[in-house]
Amino acid sequence: MGLSLETAERWVTRWERQQQRYAVDREERFTVIADIVEHITAGRTARPLVVDLGCGPGSLAARLARRLPDADIVAVDRDPLLLELARTHHADAARYVDAVIGETGWTGALGLDRPLDAAVSTTALHYLGADALHRTYRELAALLRPGGVLVNGDHLPQDAPVLAEVCRYVGRRHAERRRVFAHEDWASWWTAAARDPELADLLAERRHRQPAAGSDGAAGLSLSEHVGLLRRAGFAQAGAVWQYGDSCVVVAVR
Repeated sequence: MGLSLETAERWVTRWERQQQRYAVDREERFTVIADIVEHITAGRTARPLVVDLGCGPGSLAARLARRLPDADIVAVDRDPLLLELARTHHADAARYVDAVIGETGWTGALGLDRPLDAAVSTTALHYLGADALHRTYRELAALLRPGGVLVNGDHLPQDAPVLAEVCRYVGRRHAERRRVFAHEDWASWWTAAARDPELADLLAERRHRQPAAGSDGAAGLSLSEHVGLLRRAGFAQAGAVWQYGDSCVVVAVR
């Protein structure tokens, strides 16, 4: 199922463009996450250990590797196509793991040799249902060293309906000003990928696995509900440290 570097580069580049439609100020959010990991690990260890949850084609892992070249990054995802794109295009950024976050025993697949300094994620954990998300938060708290952090960038609405609508509007207007809706969307990217013969085997494997993903997930959980789950899962402190519209970066401290 190996891909050529040229093919991987082409599809990762297209992925980066289409994702701008969905993550408000996506690059700034990546930068904030890297700032947090840099800050929390500074002076503590020569080799910070970081896990990237739902890494996709390696977007966040690659940026973290550039910012923290001495870090050991473990990037985990369940999608065989996106993982292969990451392994090929960002081969040196991380050690990539094929596992389903939240399934029984998934943390064992990470092969960690010491406590984590940070666990990071962007727009990935919302596919978990509330119970599975709480359990996953609890498992991550157990993997982190004292003072370590979970950093999650995602779209997390406000509790109050009017404020939630205002946040959505602010994010949408910002995206329109940046003309990100001129890029292809999620469905178009996958439709185009299906026409590339080099991706055929990986897409077949993806379709084979697809039923296991079936869940409405926690996409409707509010920012305060996520913070509540994190605190109940064993994190001493949790809250949003950056927000644009409903795009947030939440930090939870072990």
